[in-house]
Amino acid sequence: MARIPTIDVEKADPKAKELMEGINKKLGTVPNIFKTFAHSPAVLEAYLNFSGALAGTKLSAKHREQIALAMAGKNTCDYCASAHTVLGAKAGLEEAEIKQNLEAKASDAKSQAILDFVAHVVEKRGKVSDAEVEALRKAGLGEDEIVEVVATISLNMFTNYFNHIADTEIDFPVVRTEKVAAK
Repeated sequence: MARIPTIDVEKADPKAKELMEGINKKLGTVPNIFKTFAHSPAVLEAYLNFSGALAGTKLSAKHREQIALAMAGKNTCDYCASAHTVLGAKAGLEEAEIKQNLEAKASDAKSQAILDFVAHVVEKRGKVSDAEVEALRKAGLGEDEIVEVVATISLNMFTNYFNHIADTEIDFPVVRTEKVAAK
């Protein structure tokens, strides 16, 4: 059972209700994470604005989903692993690639460099080395994309930790990460 319950769209604060109605219009549903964020309309709006802004970056939707999957695997966030398995498939990732991404592995060199960096950030709590940043450049990422990778990591760290704390009920086909974390 969730530590922080969801809020019914119809009973939500007017601002939260408006935001959740927008989510429902876009997705056809309001995932539980958003119904939980809705306790604070400011947090829900902040998440939507940050996520929306990242959708307009140079970093591809596939790379953003790969980062989200690797973050979920590294942080053992089953909610995010479940959600981003669905979203990753919608972004064009194959099932085998999604499973690899949960382990911070990828089938192409650029994606692997990004996921290696994600793993370093999580394991070192952000205190990466010059060489680890340089590896992104060597993989072909410009300064803009490096900044976008860091922003995407940050957004996913927030949702990973939020779901751990809230114990958000998974409302996607369930993906478990405990085996991923053990590797």
